[in-house]
Amino acid sequence: MQKTIFYFLLAVTILSLVPGCGPSSKLSVVERHQIIGNMETETLERLYKEQPATKDKIKKAAGYGVFSNANVNLILVSAGGGYGVVVDNATDKRTYMKMALGGVGLGLGAKDYRQVLIFKSKETMQKFVTSGWEFGGHADAAAKAGQSGGELSGEGAIGADIEAYSMTESGLALQATVAGTKYWKDNDLNQ
Repeated sequence: MQKTIFYFLLAVTILSLVPGCGPSSKLSVVERHQIIGNMETETLERLYKEQPATKDKIKKAAGYGVFSNANVNLILVSAGGGYGVVVDNATDKRTYMKMALGGVGLGLGAKDYRQVLIFKSKETMQKFVTSGWEFGGHADAAAKAGQSGGELSGEGAIGADIEAYSMTESGLALQATVAGTKYWKDNDLNQ
């Protein structure tokens, strides 16, 4: 019984910290845009190196999104949070966004990963930006500590008009969870 209470309190603590993931609000909007831009550039360079065909896919797409996410799995609960940007290829308009993940299932560990979403239609991209988006169902095993290990996984089509790729940055996680991910506009960065 005491273990259950401990895990519950630990999970609640982790979940309360998740929404704060992202560049510090103590930085200026310009500085936070720069941090997100640097993350975007580094993520795309790595994706293009490891999956060269994605460069052409992104160039031909209506737009793309690049996100950074930290995820923690603790026995029966998983939680994560992050930030990113969606870029409209036709207009070069950048929409800064936040994300949160929560789920239940077996898991243990933590990982820091990047995600690239490729939007094949303008309508799907606009709906994603204006309404946010939720999807779930996740099972993976990833390991990286320091400079060793790592993972790149093409998750394929999330819908007919979205393709997703995830890349582990660090951490160690073994999970089989049913998780939902919610994306929404960052009002502070889209003024």
